[in-house]
Amino acid sequence: MTQTTTRPQQRTSAVDVAAAAALVVFWSSGFIGARLGTQYAPADTLLSWRYLVAAAILVPVVAPRLVRLARRDLGRHAVVGLLAQTLYLAGVVTGIGLGVPAGTTALIAALQPLVVATAARRLLGEAVSVRGRLGLWLGLAGVGIVVAGDIGAGGSAWAYLLPVGGMLALSAGTVLEQRWRPPGGLAVSLTVHVAIAAVAFTGEAVAFGRFTVPESSGFWWSVAWVLVLSTAGGYGAYLVVLRRSGATRVSSLLYLTPPTTAVWAWAMFGESIGVATVAGFAVCAAAVWLVLGHRAAVS
Repeated sequence: MTQTTTRPQQRTSAVDVAAAAALVVFWSSGFIGARLGTQYAPADTLLSWRYLVAAAILVPVVAPRLVRLARRDLGRHAVVGLLAQTLYLAGVVTGIGLGVPAGTTALIAALQPLVVATAARRLLGEAVSVRGRLGLWLGLAGVGIVVAGDIGAGGSAWAYLLPVGGMLALSAGTVLEQRWRPPGGLAVSLTVHVAIAAVAFTGEAVAFGRFTVPESSGFWWSVAWVLVLSTAGGYGAYLVVLRRSGATRVSSLLYLTPPTTAVWAWAMFGESIGVATVAGFAVCAAAVWLVLGHRAAVS
């Protein structure tokens, strides 16, 4: 009986580790994809085609399950998608397109755990220990080290408010998803989120005359990048970790995205990685260990 009890725990642990690693890598890909795509087109052009292609793939497959969903549950999926995907990416990608450095954007997005942890304690009943709070603040210090040199670089001052607004929208979507837990599964959630984003971004692009596809083939490479890695991989892993492990844990993992993005940008664009980046990565890793290691021990 002892062996029967241990094996499922090992399988669950392996799945959780794999999902956490996938979340960090695929979520980081979104910042790289935003930099790639906004070289060829405005943010709403990139995002409209990203989500139109995704919706064309997902909606026909998942439609039979959508029609069986209660109207209230469908509405809740739509609200979460509007916050956690549409408004979040509108702020992040538009900010990067206006000159906010990708590292600074990642830092702002990484503030989300502090917002979610506070809301989770009050709205979801998730307990956050002293060690957990220390880990969250340590993670904030780590991402600050990584991007400290970029805070005042590029873009107009008001452009930095866009990623802040996106981060707050993602935080709200995370808390509502965890509180409501609308039925339907991962495929239904992702399909509704994608459909809402496709309508919103396409409407914006058409309204401002930016729906035309650029002639450069690099644009479609960027669309493929954000579609496969960021939409399918990033949000798929995000929802898996959120539903398996809770709002505080999934948000804490986002602390690893700024250093991961820095390494990725070095590999793709030749951006240098200084001592501060390495130090920040180490601090972030320690912060995540404090938060997640403690929760795993309690579980």
